[in-house]
Amino acid sequence: MATPGVQLIIQDHHVVMDNGILKVTLSNPDGVVIGIEYNGIDNLLEVLNDESNRGYWDLVWSSPTSTGTTGKFDVIKGSTFKVILEDEDQLELSFTRTWDTSLEGKLVPLNIDKRFIMLRGSSGFYSYAIYEHLEDWPAFNLDETRIAFKLRKDKFQYMAMADNRQRNMPLPDDRIPPRGQPLAYPEAVLLVDPIEPELKGEVDDKYQYSCDNKDSQVHGWICKDPAVGFWLITPSNEFRSGGPVKQNLTSHVGPTTLSVFLSAHYSGEDLVPKFKTNEAWKKVFGPVFIYANSPYNDYDDPIKLWDDAKLQMLVEVQSWPYNFPESGDFPKWDERGNISGRLMVKERFIDDDDYSSAKYAYVGLATPGDVGSWQRECKNYQFWTQADDDGYFSINNIRAGDYNVYAWVPGFIGDYKYDVVVTITEGCDIDIGDLVYEPPRDGPTLWEIGIPDRSAAEFYVPDPNPKYINKLYVDHPDKFRQYGIWERYAELYPEKDLIYTIGVSDYTKDWFFAQVTRKKEDNTYQGTTWQIKFNLDNVNKKDRYKLRVALASATYSELQVRVNDSKANRPIFSSGLIGKDNSIARHGIHGLYWLYNIDIQGSLLVEGDNNTIFLTQTRSNGPFQAIMYDYIRLEGPANSSFNKKI
Repeated sequence: MATPGVQLIIQDHHVVMDNGILKVTLSNPDGVVIGIEYNGIDNLLEVLNDESNRGYWDLVWSSPTSTGTTGKFDVIKGSTFKVILEDEDQLELSFTRTWDTSLEGKLVPLNIDKRFIMLRGSSGFYSYAIYEHLEDWPAFNLDETRIAFKLRKDKFQYMAMADNRQRNMPLPDDRIPPRGQPLAYPEAVLLVDPIEPELKGEVDDKYQYSCDNKDSQVHGWICKDPAVGFWLITPSNEFRSGGPVKQNLTSHVGPTTLSVFLSAHYSGEDLVPKFKTNEAWKKVFGPVFIYANSPYNDYDDPIKLWDDAKLQMLVEVQSWPYNFPESGDFPKWDERGNISGRLMVKERFIDDDDYSSAKYAYVGLATPGDVGSWQRECKNYQFWTQADDDGYFSINNIRAGDYNVYAWVPGFIGDYKYDVVVTITEGCDIDIGDLVYEPPRDGPTLWEIGIPDRSAAEFYVPDPNPKYINKLYVDHPDKFRQYGIWERYAELYPEKDLIYTIGVSDYTKDWFFAQVTRKKEDNTYQGTTWQIKFNLDNVNKKDRYKLRVALASATYSELQVRVNDSKANRPIFSSGLIGKDNSIARHGIHGLYWLYNIDIQGSLLVEGDNNTIFLTQTRSNGPFQAIMYDYIRLEGPANSSFNKKI
């Protein structure tokens, strides 16, 4: 039987898209989704909320002189409505907001065109937006932008974002005193008297459900009676900032579901795009797919709607780039290009003559810049893939433009950049051939701590305080997402700091996942100094050794390194004040990546086992000033026959 055609109903203050499966109502000309009717439920969105607080695009912007990551919050409302396409197979609607000088200081200086698409036979709808800043318009900062949906709290109480990250969630009322008790920051709340008694004593915090971009393609909520799923599917990361391991919010208590395109979470101000007066800029965010589903029969477990949502996500990913958006600013597949090649690794002092494959390397195209600049790039498009077991990679459907090829390889420190700018043109298919990454290395490894993978996940993560648990993360691989585990450091090391002995200690048990401050009895905090003790059978006093320190995260921290003298007035290295990613408070195991290559004069070292490297994090104004280590390695001099590897 043929599916019904798509219908458009235009009213004075609303427009309705209806394809017989679901009916979507938007405000006119605002372009805010105020109603989604599906499977017998008259509105999936929260009917108790104001119409402007149900389904909307929003942004946060600030003046060019402001610092930090906060600014003016703006639910984007159109001033003009237009039908772009209307036939039985497809609707595309446009809600535009045009900027002019009379709005200076009142609205962000952007033209914004929000689009909504409904297709015949589709159990959902699409949305995308085109942001444009003209060359002579004022400068500004764009701190955040996203699309958000607020669902009915009386119906949607089960959230799912991964096979092992799904659960019955608290109600928003549970977070409000006296039912909820705010903890160290407003987002974290202890549920002291929740409506559902089994949730008593748990912590709820939206950051516990953050996710790397590469893993955040579908998430949402399930209503069990009647069985309905509501899912936000993001089929491509090309329009998201910061690359594949940038973390963003997903779904959280509200019930809320988000697709975040720009944010400074887990990075700080480095990922706030700052636009100058003479800077023309245009970017398409999306399309994303808002998908509703229900079981095939009355006997299916509603939780299985998650499995169907995952299958639909794969359909959307395989359909990217979509062929139906009408905007000329969204290039179709035949207007894009492809690139392929192979990445090899050649590491000195491992095997001088041999190349190894860059197994499972992350390879991407981003705006031309310095080595590693992709992780702070936040204005343009990025295209990433993961190489196979032999280092072969292929990146398809790349927008035309100039790019550098960037990469990083799990198991090796540092970043790769192909120095030649690659120009992608319409329909091109470029074989870039074999690329070779030579990771930083001056000499053979004397010892190492951790795994170079830009994460602190391999280190010791303690059990949480029983007073502050989220049951989802009990016996879970993401144990680091529990609230308050940073406080366990002072309990484990109440007076003396961590001491790690090479050849004796085990970094999975003896290296705390984060070098945090220690809270004192007077409620002030102090910096901490960790020690690495090691043996050298022989020392070349006249040569240099190299200490490689890779950090997975830093928050208002300063790392100082001293060798064999903890009281030395001047450290051999200081990072200065670094990092604003706040990964510890936000339950992340990584933020931005930092790599430091530190020379150690042989004259500072001694033969035998009396060598100690002191790592001091000096800043101590609060509990979250800290660093996470990714990997540490000491290399001997290039001429190192007198060194014995431990």
